[in-house]
Amino acid sequence: MDGVFVAETAIVDKKAKIGNGTRIWHHTQIREDVSIGDGCNIGKGVYIDFGVRIGDRVKVQNHVSIYHGVEIGSDVFIGPGATFTNDKHPRAWLWDNSRLCKTIVGNGVSIGANATIVCGIILGDYSMIGAGAVITKSAPPHALVLGNPGRIVGFVCKCGERLDEHFYCKVCNKSFPELEKYREMMEE
Repeated sequence: MDGVFVAETAIVDKKAKIGNGTRIWHHTQIREDVSIGDGCNIGKGVYIDFGVRIGDRVKVQNHVSIYHGVEIGSDVFIGPGATFTNDKHPRAWLWDNSRLCKTIVGNGVSIGANATIVCGIILGDYSMIGAGAVITKSAPPHALVLGNPGRIVGFVCKCGERLDEHFYCKVCNKSFPELEKYREMMEE
């Protein structure tokens, strides 16, 4: 584990795999069989449950909870206080792996502060989830999802800027005509 930093108060299980250059900050717990890629930054007070997979260059801000069954791609940003669930019908007295509901977060996704990602969905590559949103449905690539429940209100470029009605980024001068097939998913 070249260049890995683990704060003194962090708890990292010896069965966790931590990539080169990753930093793990104060009061964070990383459970067994977790895989975290290279160059990640795991903030203060983060909980990463057993078996979670995280790609390279992921930034997990303070006080995020990532539960068993979540897979996160590379270059993902997860804002402070965001939470992932893993059981659609939770009961305190009833749990086994048959209730596990997986969640996939694509590459380049950004998730705003205090967003809740309900399990069993896929967040497409480069989608952007607004702060405080409650995401109950899958989102296609580049979708901009806001509110409770989350609604697709537009699309964003890889750079994070909102695309115009022709799926064009005026900042990068890039066009994404392949997103046209998702137009009917937008809500006003």
